[in-house]
Amino acid sequence: MKDGKIEVHYLTRVEGHGNIHVEIEGGALKSFRWEIPEAPRFFEAMVRGQSYMDAAHITSRICGICSIGHTLAALQAVENALRVRPSEQTLLLRKLILHGETVQSHVLHAGYLAAPDFLGAPSVVPLASSHREVVLTIVRLHRLANEWSDMLGGRTTHPINAVVNGWTRLPTEEELAGLRKRIEVAIPDAWTIVEVFRKLKIPDFQRDTEYLALHHPDEYAFYEGDILSTDGDRTLVPDYRKKVREFIVPYSTSKRARSDHRGSFFVGALARFNNNYEQLSPLAKKAAEALNMRPVCTNPFMNTVAQVVETAHAMEDSLHVIDTLLAKGMREEDRSVNVRAGTGVGAVEVPRGTLYHEYTLDDQGLVTDANLIIPTGQNHQNIEDDMAALIPQFIDRPQEEIRLLLEMLVRAYDPCISCSTHLLQVEFR
Repeated sequence: MKDGKIEVHYLTRVEGHGNIHVEIEGGALKSFRWEIPEAPRFFEAMVRGQSYMDAAHITSRICGICSIGHTLAALQAVENALRVRPSEQTLLLRKLILHGETVQSHVLHAGYLAAPDFLGAPSVVPLASSHREVVLTIVRLHRLANEWSDMLGGRTTHPINAVVNGWTRLPTEEELAGLRKRIEVAIPDAWTIVEVFRKLKIPDFQRDTEYLALHHPDEYAFYEGDILSTDGDRTLVPDYRKKVREFIVPYSTSKRARSDHRGSFFVGALARFNNNYEQLSPLAKKAAEALNMRPVCTNPFMNTVAQVVETAHAMEDSLHVIDTLLAKGMREEDRSVNVRAGTGVGAVEVPRGTLYHEYTLDDQGLVTDANLIIPTGQNHQNIEDDMAALIPQFIDRPQEEIRLLLEMLVRAYDPCISCSTHLLQVEFR
């Protein structure tokens, strides 16, 4: 392509609205933008003045896909403000429901949204005819994850059972044993997806960037840990603002982020894989080997492949979590807390990357300040920097091919765009 414009308005097969603008002149890249045109949303403002008990229920509405992650990040932040450490049983159940959301979201993205790109289809609908058994496998796994989340959380999205310092309803041992059996039976379905992605042709594109993810010495971190960078530094979660620095651009209603090292960074499944590969479960490591993945992988298109690996991990690790819960026996626990003033930060790994919630409480337990940093908001700048590196490498290709590559690039990040649009401070002059 020597001269022309690529304009993609409201990119399809992503959550929310995003636009791609590229202008090529004389065979060179003249301008490019990854634009977020959605109206900003005001969840930080909504939660102010509300009780600490309601923060998780309000902020879970930020997303219909990552509502469990938002719930847990909010609970974690409130508990840290109150200086409460939940029981082992509570933490194990939270890890189990977070695994359910991981499977739910990863299967949705890899199977319904990303796979059509690699199989030359405009959507998953034609694949129901051309790849019927694969689509049925994806549907089975997605249904399992939905019912997994429903059983633990009280409903499929926006869970109501998980609360500060415990659960309003505990799953029975029979329900946990039944879930364990269903996950075990479904593991071959997870491997079917590995085999499908093993045969797909992934675009060959590399760009060195910084990858950030939570890291825990004892497990592949999803629920808690320190912020680890592939550049070699580690940051404590309460100090997250020193590492993750938000800024705005005039053509986006979403804030963006840069780290203290570089102009942009990557969060999500690929970042977790690159930082925590050694702690993957045996099945997930086997999947990574089958998919020819090794850390540090610098191809952003491989983020979807990393999601396939994490699906195997979440399912296998869940078997161990359930075994531990059943061995100890389920028991009702005291959920009472002493209300006090304080500030707390919570951080969990949701499907799209590290999610931060921070709340300040007064001595009545009312929220006086809030700050939320969404994974997709952290990825926006890295998406745009990837575009700047990708286009020159493929600039001699036909316009439609470049357009498809750019759409696939954005979709590889699995962006949750609506979640990332937050309040911008406007100064009138």
